Amino acid sequence: MKNINMYLMDGNVNGRIKCTCFNWTGVVFKIPRTALAACKDRAELNQSGVYLLFGKDDDTDKGIVYVGQAGNRKNGEGILNRLREHDHSIDKGYWTESIVITTSNDSLGATEISYLENQFCQAADSAKRYDVKNKNEPFIGNPSEEKKSDLDDFINYAKVIVGMLGHKVFEPLISTKIQVASENIEFYCTKRSANAVGVRTADGFVVKSGSLITSSLTDKCPEHIKRKRDEYKNKIDQNYKLIEDILFNTPSGAACFVSGASLNGLIEWKTKEGKNIKDIDAELGLAR
Repeated sequence: MKNINMYLMDGNVNGRIKCTCFNWTGVVFKIPRTALAACKDRAELNQSGVYLLFGKDDDTDKGIVYVGQAGNRKNGEGILNRLREHDHSIDKGYWTESIVITTSNDSLGATEISYLENQFCQAADSAKRYDVKNKNEPFIGNPSEEKKSDLDDFINYAKVIVGMLGHKVFEPLISTKIQVASENIEFYCTKRSANAVGVRTADGFVVKSGSLITSSLTDKCPEHIKRKRDEYKNKIDQNYKLIEDILFNTPSGAACFVSGASLNGLIEWKTKEGKNIKDIDAELGLAR
């Protein structure tokens, strides 16, 4: 359990936010791109640290993230100056807000920020919730065994705060930490020759990698599912097998996607024992 302090620097949730945690030297800022000018007097932003740039793809509406680092320069300008450079960069037009991760005591050197940048980038890429815009994997640096242990603890705190600030960029679609009884139960959909496996999560319903989906779509297949098929075509191999986990808002959306038809996911997704989602909810006292 972590006690996180959140300070609304501009007095509203759409403005800048500063986060600290008891017994942790880290400081995390959420800064809208439009608020960079208001940060010029923040001493913490002239330090070394790492940052995340967040935006969305105009075509798919999928989240985009870029992970970067900034060292304290001779002129005293660190992270904020790097963000200003990105604000004027042609190839960084997608981002709308940044999250900055630094410390209260300016204790991050070149080795530390290289390791943090590398680990955050790897975690974002592994979670596959966002398209990671880094062209190359950042250099990991050469931290000592003791320093690496300290930095891993630092990273764990930072990940929690970044998620709390609205970006589950480091959280896998299917978590190994089951929060409630209805999560991570495996369900199967075999309609129209599909052979798909999915689980309910706190975010919706995930169809697992390796699931086989139908190659054809029926006339009654919803239009938004047809668009999803096109959007996720790079996640489907030539045999119509998913090569990545895919998150859907609802079980019905997932069932329609894998079957290419209009289905009620609460009924069509079933356990190996033949119980559908509606049955499971009734057993757990969740059915309405």
